[in-house]
Amino acid sequence: MSTAPDTAPGSAATGPKSGAVASGSAAKARGSGVVVAGTGVTAPERGATAPGTGVVAPGSGAPAPGTGAAASGTGAPALGTGAVAPRPGAIAAGGGVVVAGGLVFLLVRPTVVSFPFGVALLAGGYLVLLVGGVVVRTRREDGPLGWGVPLAFGLVAVAGAGVVAGPVAERRVGAVAAGIALLAAVAEEALFRRVLYDRLLRFGVVAAVVGSAVVFALIHLPSYGLAAMPVDLGAALLLSWQRYASGRWTVPAVTHAVANLLAVT
Repeated sequence: MSTAPDTAPGSAATGPKSGAVASGSAAKARGSGVVVAGTGVTAPERGATAPGTGVVAPGSGAPAPGTGAAASGTGAPALGTGAVAPRPGAIAAGGGVVVAGGLVFLLVRPTVVSFPFGVALLAGGYLVLLVGGVVVRTRREDGPLGWGVPLAFGLVAVAGAGVVAGPVAERRVGAVAAGIALLAAVAEEALFRRVLYDRLLRFGVVAAVVGSAVVFALIHLPSYGLAAMPVDLGAALLLSWQRYASGRWTVPAVTHAVANLLAVT
């Protein structure tokens, strides 16, 4: 007659008299780093390297699997990119520099024109202002009306203002002046309706619309005088409303460009 085997099938432990650990009797829970019962395989500890991968197990505070990048956070590399995300303070500082530099340039532009090569300096200043106004990061928001209605309303308003003003004296200018007028319109909108509007938006929509319009009107005083202040303020309020209604600074930029072209042609 045969006897029963000394060990239980599928286990690495001996019987109770052998002094060895019986199956499941002293094994710790999965994830503890000790031998799992009945397998002979050591489960990875939290924070240890997973078998055959070279990747640290999740939950250890180490790099996430397959990325080699630290968890997202301020100033830390973004997951899977290796690029450092810009800090909000640096973004705000960059916008402040653009606004301050742009306002100073617009204040002194009547003097710049009188310099030798003044036209070239003016065009270069507008170009720098445009680039600075575009590269600064701003928040994205959707306007309640989309872009079509605000653009159409602005163009009709510009055309209507020309009709109300009546005929004007001959004022045709060359291609260079027309080009500068277009560049000035887009650069100013990048400053006022993109960067400055975005900075004021933290105080609410009304503050952004009215504030950017008032600053626009004030900054044009040295160029056009106090008599033009009501017209400048009304035009600025229209442009700032377009920015709010469309959610895009390019809509008031088109309107401003058309208005400038009509003014010089």
